[in-house]
Amino acid sequence: MEGESQICKFYDGQNVFITGGTGFMGKVLVEKLLRSTDVATVFILIREKKGKNVHTRLDDIFDSVFFDRLKTERPKFRHRVVAIPGDCTITGLGLTITDRQKLLSDVNIVFHAAASVRFDENLKYAYNINVSGTADVVELCRQMKNLKSVVHVSTAYSNCHLDSIDEKFYEYSVEYTNVGALLEKMSKIEAEKMTPRIIGNWPNTYTFTKALAESLIKNTAEGLPIGIFRPSIVISTYKEPVESWTDTLYGPSAAVAGAGAGLVRVFPCNEDVVADLVPVDTCVAGMIAVAWDIANKTNDKNADTPIYNYVSSVENALTWGEYNTLNKLHGCNYPLQKAAWTIVIDSISNIRLYLFLRILLHVIPAFLTDTACVIIGQKPRLVSMYTKIHKFSDVLAFFCLREWKFTNDNITTLWEKMGRIDQKLFPLSIKTVPWTNYYKTYFKGMRVYLLKDPLSTLKEARARKRNFDILRGFLICLGIFLLVTVIWIVILNVIAFVSPSLMGTQKNFSGNNTEDVLTKFLYT
Repeated sequence: MEGESQICKFYDGQNVFITGGTGFMGKVLVEKLLRSTDVATVFILIREKKGKNVHTRLDDIFDSVFFDRLKTERPKFRHRVVAIPGDCTITGLGLTITDRQKLLSDVNIVFHAAASVRFDENLKYAYNINVSGTADVVELCRQMKNLKSVVHVSTAYSNCHLDSIDEKFYEYSVEYTNVGALLEKMSKIEAEKMTPRIIGNWPNTYTFTKALAESLIKNTAEGLPIGIFRPSIVISTYKEPVESWTDTLYGPSAAVAGAGAGLVRVFPCNEDVVADLVPVDTCVAGMIAVAWDIANKTNDKNADTPIYNYVSSVENALTWGEYNTLNKLHGCNYPLQKAAWTIVIDSISNIRLYLFLRILLHVIPAFLTDTACVIIGQKPRLVSMYTKIHKFSDVLAFFCLREWKFTNDNITTLWEKMGRIDQKLFPLSIKTVPWTNYYKTYFKGMRVYLLKDPLSTLKEARARKRNFDILRGFLICLGIFLLVTVIWIVILNVIAFVSPSLMGTQKNFSGNNTEDVLTKFLYT
């Protein structure tokens, strides 16, 4: 029926279990389900952290401004959320017998979004959460009595060792079981040393272990109503529930935040390469619709496990050059109050040139600043800060210097089969995102929600930026003047050496005479 949401109907009265519900994407998923559907219960797997129990952590999450719209539209939502103590790094997800039985009897829909998303995570830990954790979720789902759909959240870059990535499983030269057995015998230090040899053509432990998790699903999830959702680089919200919200320094957002703080001035990036970025709210709309689609596909016993590449490059491509230009254009309207410098960042595709400029514009100023801090009795911070920034930049460079050819037929087919009501409620199509409008408030969102710099400081921050711009302009002019002066002195000395008659006799030629000539040239 056109006037009825088929997706909302699917979720009515259902119990949903979510791993990774406290993460960036998980929070958006929880909020959207509670606000836009009539799910009966959302069970969220949460581990104790920093001395806080799961209930305190859940309360802290809902204290965020991100959930204000939910509190307004669905004020009685809280009774529909249940915190389940557990941990994806512990065998059996660390569930108690009582909680496990509750999930097995009640849960209808599962979103497995828990993962270690650090690119440089220790391989042993990354395997435990991304692979072993997935194995535990699959085993739990297999015993659920009323299961309708399982969405495993992977990444579009799980097969980034390839140039073209389709919506299908790939064969790997390494078996996930063998990797697990090998890591079981190793300490974290040993695993760190062996990582390059183990991961092979994959650039980091994150993409490698996500690939192994997909292989595990292929081999062990037969008969389950399961599908794999592969988003590319997930960034701030487009519209829902608030515009440009983010709470994580992840991927390119971290580089933009660093530039806004005046710290990052050069970054390894090819501006002609496509930046495969997707807003988190459209991504979550896709996840919710995918769960519905998986349940519908389950009726077809011959259907393969569906895989959904959620990317922007196929239908709404944006290059890194366009990304940088839009951020420079609009980011300057929302400078940070405590920025160390004005917003200046250049993308360098030549690695040798990038390394040279990194030393010139990052390392040397940081060393001089920290030296000055030590002299006046303050704690030096910049050198250690840039060490972390450069480590992050080196990891991200892999994705900023190359591009992949994706297919997303399952996503486009899903969008086409959705009715108008569902398309409005769950706008998953990346074609609905006009990038020029999106980036107008992208940096503003980072400033307010991530960096906690309220708009009340904007006037002061803009005045600070103007002063930095004036100082930068002065330094550029001074540098040009000094460079021209040095070049002119060198030219005069060369001329004097080659043709002494042009400057007087050989007898009068000296450094002082050269300076006299320059003085006469400049002041007569």
